[in-house]
Amino acid sequence: MPRKTLPLLALALAGVLAAPAALAQSAGDWTVAIGAHQVNPDSDNGALAGGTLPLDIGSSTRPTIAFEYFLRDNLGLEVLAALPFQHDINIDGLGRVGSTKHLPPTISLQYHFNSAGKVSPLLGVGLNYTTFFSEDTRGALAGSDLELDDSFGLALHAGLDFKVGEKGAIRVDVRWMDIDSDVKLDGAALGTAEIDPLVYGAAYVMRF
Repeated sequence: MPRKTLPLLALALAGVLAAPAALAQSAGDWTVAIGAHQVNPDSDNGALAGGTLPLDIGSSTRPTIAFEYFLRDNLGLEVLAALPFQHDINIDGLGRVGSTKHLPPTISLQYHFNSAGKVSPLLGVGLNYTTFFSEDTRGALAGSDLELDDSFGLALHAGLDFKVGEKGAIRVDVRWMDIDSDVKLDGAALGTAEIDPLVYGAAYVMRF
């Protein structure tokens, strides 16, 4: 089983075991979640140039905001946005060779369990679009033109809401995103960066 699926399965089990209660997230409700998340790329980011240049892409933490509209009781459609994340790009044996920024807007359909309780698990599935920009080179690649193509893929979401007052909650959550980007150097294709991060975070959720 891949490492990245374990936190999601653990929270999924928590959702299944949660006892149902009176509905609290009703059709037509809105929530806004303001917090911060850290994007942690997979430990194996693939290799470029026919497997001769193993990649290591660094982590990044930024403020995030998510809007969720409830289509029906406990079932919401969420849009996640953030300030641009910035990642160092390293190649084994060469050290830091560049950096890139990215924005990962994500749309998820998610279900909230036990939403009237003090603790409410949620599970979601959706689509992520990641756009890369402001690529920079240094070290062994200084002066070269680095380009990372945009990515479109699956996104999974699991979290726990801890109720605060009547319309607030503290949320801790984890996401997995399928992010793969074709890499070009001076216009020549080098291979694919397999980023596939786990995204950890916390936020304050307000219900309207």
